[in-house]
Amino acid sequence: MTHPIIRDLESRHTAKRYDATKRISQDDLAVLYNAMRLSPSSINSQPWKFIVIESDAAKERMHSTFANKFQFNQPHIKAASHIILFAHNPQYTRENYGQVIDADIKNGRTQTENREQAFGAFAFVDLNTDEKGNNAAWTKAQTYIALGNTMHAAARLGIDTTPMEGVDAQLIGEEFASELDGYICDVALALGYHDAEEDYNAKLPKSRLSKEQVIQVL
Repeated sequence: MTHPIIRDLESRHTAKRYDATKRISQDDLAVLYNAMRLSPSSINSQPWKFIVIESDAAKERMHSTFANKFQFNQPHIKAASHIILFAHNPQYTRENYGQVIDADIKNGRTQTENREQAFGAFAFVDLNTDEKGNNAAWTKAQTYIALGNTMHAAARLGIDTTPMEGVDAQLIGEEFASELDGYICDVALALGYHDAEEDYNAKLPKSRLSKEQVIQVL
Protein backbone atom coordinates (compact mmCIF):
# COMPACT_ATOMS: atom_id res chain seq x y z
CA MET A 1 0.00 0.00 0.00
CA THR A 2 1.37 3.42 -0.96
CA HIS A 3 -0.94 5.76 0.97
CA PRO A 4 1.04 8.55 2.72
CA ILE A 5 -0.28 7.51 6.14
CA ILE A 6 0.95 3.95 5.63
CA ARG A 7 4.30 5.20 4.35
CA ASP A 8 4.65 7.27 7.52
CA LEU A 9 3.97 4.26 9.73
CA GLU A 10 6.10 1.86 7.74
CA SER A 11 9.09 4.18 7.71
CA ARG A 12 9.06 5.17 11.40
CA HIS A 13 10.91 3.16 14.01
CA THR A 14 11.84 3.57 17.65
CA ALA A 15 15.26 5.21 17.52
CA LYS A 16 17.89 3.57 19.73
CA ARG A 17 20.69 6.08 19.13
CA TYR A 18 20.47 9.76 18.18
CA ASP A 19 22.76 12.04 16.23
CA ALA A 20 23.61 14.69 18.82
CA THR A 21 24.63 17.19 16.10
CA LYS A 22 21.14 17.46 14.59
CA ARG A 23 18.33 19.63 15.94
CA ILE A 24 14.67 19.98 14.99
CA SER A 25 13.84 23.24 13.24
CA GLN A 26 11.59 25.81 14.88
CA ASP A 27 9.08 25.42 12.04
CA ASP A 28 8.80 21.67 12.62
CA LEU A 29 8.59 22.18 16.38
CA ALA A 30 5.67 24.55 15.83
CA VAL A 31 3.86 21.82 13.90
CA LEU A 32 4.56 19.26 16.63
CA TYR A 33 3.36 21.57 19.39
CA ASN A 34 0.13 22.22 17.54
CA ALA A 35 -0.34 18.50 16.91
CA MET A 36 -0.04 17.88 20.66
CA ARG A 37 -2.48 20.66 21.48
CA LEU A 38 -5.00 19.41 18.91
CA SER A 39 -4.92 15.82 20.17
CA PRO A 40 -8.33 14.37 21.04
CA SER A 41 -9.30 13.36 24.56
CA SER A 42 -12.37 11.96 26.27
CA ILE A 43 -15.05 14.69 26.59
CA ASN A 44 -12.35 17.04 25.27
CA SER A 45 -10.98 17.05 28.83
CA GLN A 46 -7.35 17.75 27.88
CA PRO A 47 -6.12 16.64 31.33
CA TRP A 48 -2.51 16.99 30.33
CA LYS A 49 0.57 19.13 30.41
CA PHE A 50 3.47 18.89 27.94
CA ILE A 51 6.87 19.96 29.23
CA VAL A 52 9.51 20.39 26.53
CA ILE A 53 13.11 19.68 27.49
CA GLU A 54 15.19 21.75 25.07
CA SER A 55 18.01 23.68 26.76
CA ASP A 56 21.24 22.09 27.97
CA ALA A 57 20.30 23.02 31.53
CA ALA A 58 16.91 21.31 31.26
CA LYS A 59 18.53 18.24 29.70
CA GLU A 60 20.98 18.08 32.58
CA ARG A 61 18.07 18.10 35.01
CA MET A 62 16.28 15.36 33.09
CA HIS A 63 19.51 13.37 32.81
CA SER A 64 19.77 13.35 36.60
CA THR A 65 16.39 11.62 36.97
CA PHE A 66 17.95 8.36 35.73
CA ALA A 67 20.09 8.02 38.86
CA ASN A 68 18.24 4.96 40.14
CA LYS A 69 16.86 3.08 37.13
CA PHE A 70 16.17 2.92 33.41
CA GLN A 71 19.71 3.98 32.54
CA PHE A 72 19.30 2.40 29.09
CA ASN A 73 17.20 5.44 28.14
CA GLN A 74 19.54 8.00 29.69
CA PRO A 75 21.75 8.53 26.59
CA HIS A 76 18.73 9.81 24.65
CA ILE A 77 18.35 12.77 26.97
CA LYS A 78 21.41 14.66 25.81
CA ALA A 79 21.74 13.19 22.30
CA ALA A 80 18.15 13.72 21.13
CA SER A 81 17.11 17.16 19.95
CA HIS A 82 14.19 17.43 22.38
CA ILE A 83 12.47 15.45 25.12
CA ILE A 84 8.79 15.95 25.88
CA LEU A 85 7.30 14.99 29.22
CA PHE A 86 3.69 13.86 28.81
CA ALA A 87 2.11 14.58 32.18
CA HIS A 88 -1.41 13.94 33.41
CA ASN A 89 -3.57 15.48 36.11
CA PRO A 90 -4.24 12.75 38.72
CA GLN A 91 -7.20 14.63 40.21
CA TYR A 92 -9.12 16.16 37.35
CA THR A 93 -11.92 18.29 38.78
CA ARG A 94 -15.06 20.11 37.76
CA GLU A 95 -13.04 23.31 37.94
CA ASN A 96 -10.56 21.90 35.43
CA TYR A 97 -13.40 21.01 33.07
CA GLY A 98 -14.82 24.48 33.56
CA GLN A 99 -11.71 25.87 31.87
CA VAL A 100 -12.47 23.68 28.85
CA ILE A 101 -16.08 24.87 28.74
CA ASP A 102 -14.97 28.49 29.00
CA ALA A 103 -12.63 27.93 26.07
CA ASP A 104 -15.56 26.39 24.17
CA ILE A 105 -17.60 29.51 24.86
CA LYS A 106 -14.78 31.78 23.73
CA ASN A 107 -14.31 29.74 20.55
CA GLY A 108 -18.01 29.68 19.75
CA ARG A 109 -18.53 25.96 20.34
CA THR A 110 -20.81 26.50 23.36
CA GLN A 111 -23.22 29.32 24.01
CA THR A 112 -22.73 31.27 27.23
CA GLU A 113 -26.23 30.48 28.44
CA ASN A 114 -25.50 26.75 28.06
CA ARG A 115 -22.44 26.74 30.31
CA GLU A 116 -24.04 24.81 33.17
CA GLN A 117 -25.65 22.35 30.81
CA ALA A 118 -22.24 21.61 29.28
CA PHE A 119 -21.11 20.15 32.60
CA GLY A 120 -23.34 17.15 31.87
CA ALA A 121 -20.37 15.49 30.19
CA PHE A 122 -18.48 15.63 33.48
CA ALA A 123 -20.51 12.61 34.61
CA PHE A 124 -18.02 10.51 32.69
CA VAL A 125 -15.23 11.87 34.87
CA ASP A 126 -17.22 10.93 37.96
CA LEU A 127 -17.46 7.37 36.67
CA ASN A 128 -13.66 7.21 36.60
CA THR A 129 -12.99 8.94 39.93
CA ASP A 130 -12.53 7.13 43.24
CA GLU A 131 -13.71 8.27 46.67
CA LYS A 132 -10.47 10.21 47.18
CA GLY A 133 -10.90 12.21 43.97
CA ASN A 134 -8.24 10.25 42.09
CA ASN A 135 -8.82 9.62 38.39
CA ALA A 136 -5.20 9.17 37.34
CA ALA A 137 -5.82 5.94 35.40
CA TRP A 138 -8.32 7.77 33.20
CA THR A 139 -6.30 10.96 32.71
CA LYS A 140 -3.12 8.99 32.05
CA ALA A 141 -4.91 7.13 29.26
CA GLN A 142 -5.67 10.46 27.58
CA THR A 143 -1.97 11.38 27.46
CA TYR A 144 -1.27 8.26 25.41
CA ILE A 145 -3.66 9.51 22.74
CA ALA A 146 -1.58 12.68 22.56
CA LEU A 147 1.62 10.62 22.55
CA GLY A 148 0.52 8.57 19.55
CA ASN A 149 -0.68 11.66 17.72
CA THR A 150 2.66 13.38 18.29
CA MET A 151 4.61 10.35 17.10
CA HIS A 152 2.66 10.22 13.85
CA ALA A 153 3.08 13.95 13.29
CA ALA A 154 6.82 13.52 13.84
CA ALA A 155 6.94 10.65 11.34
CA ARG A 156 5.27 12.84 8.74
CA LEU A 157 7.97 15.45 9.34
CA GLY A 158 10.78 12.90 9.06
CA ILE A 159 11.60 13.21 12.76
CA ASP A 160 12.59 10.11 14.72
CA THR A 161 11.10 9.34 18.11
CA THR A 162 11.56 7.08 21.12
CA PRO A 163 8.59 6.67 23.47
CA MET A 164 9.90 6.05 26.98
CA GLU A 165 7.88 4.52 29.77
CA GLY A 166 11.30 3.73 31.17
CA VAL A 167 11.46 6.96 33.16
CA ASP A 168 11.48 7.51 36.90
CA ALA A 169 8.18 9.24 37.65
CA GLN A 170 9.18 9.90 41.24
CA LEU A 171 12.47 11.61 40.44
CA ILE A 172 10.90 13.52 37.55
CA GLY A 173 8.22 14.66 39.96
CA GLU A 174 10.87 15.91 42.36
CA GLU A 175 13.17 17.53 39.80
CA PHE A 176 10.37 19.22 37.84
CA ALA A 177 7.99 19.80 40.76
CA SER A 178 7.55 23.47 39.93
CA GLU A 179 6.79 22.85 36.25
CA LEU A 180 4.55 19.83 36.84
CA ASP A 181 2.59 21.56 39.63
CA GLY A 182 0.92 18.35 40.79
CA TYR A 183 0.77 16.61 37.43
CA ILE A 184 2.48 13.22 36.99
CA CYS A 185 4.83 12.16 34.19
CA ASP A 186 4.88 8.42 33.52
CA VAL A 187 5.95 8.61 29.89
CA ALA A 188 8.28 10.82 27.86
CA LEU A 189 9.15 11.12 24.19
CA ALA A 190 12.61 11.67 22.74
CA LEU A 191 12.66 13.40 19.34
CA GLY A 192 15.46 14.06 16.88
CA TYR A 193 17.33 12.26 14.13
CA HIS A 194 18.79 8.80 14.52
CA ASP A 195 22.47 8.04 14.23
CA ALA A 196 22.78 6.21 10.91
CA GLU A 197 25.75 4.17 12.13
CA GLU A 198 24.77 3.39 15.72
CA ASP A 199 20.99 3.01 15.55
CA TYR A 200 20.68 -0.74 14.98
CA ASN A 201 16.88 -0.61 15.01
CA ALA A 202 16.80 1.54 11.86
CA LYS A 203 18.35 -1.32 9.90
CA LEU A 204 15.88 -3.98 11.01
CA PRO A 205 12.78 -4.86 8.97
CA LYS A 206 9.39 -3.72 10.22
CA SER A 207 7.59 -6.55 11.99
CA ARG A 208 3.96 -6.65 13.02
CA LEU A 209 1.33 -9.36 13.45
CA SER A 210 -0.71 -9.96 10.32
CA LYS A 211 -3.95 -8.13 9.62
CA GLU A 212 -5.82 -11.41 10.00
CA GLN A 213 -4.45 -11.87 13.49
CA VAL A 214 -5.47 -8.48 14.85
CA ILE A 215 -8.43 -7.23 12.81
CA GLN A 216 -11.84 -8.89 12.77
CA VAL A 217 -14.51 -7.38 10.53
CA LEU A 218 -18.07 -8.34 11.49
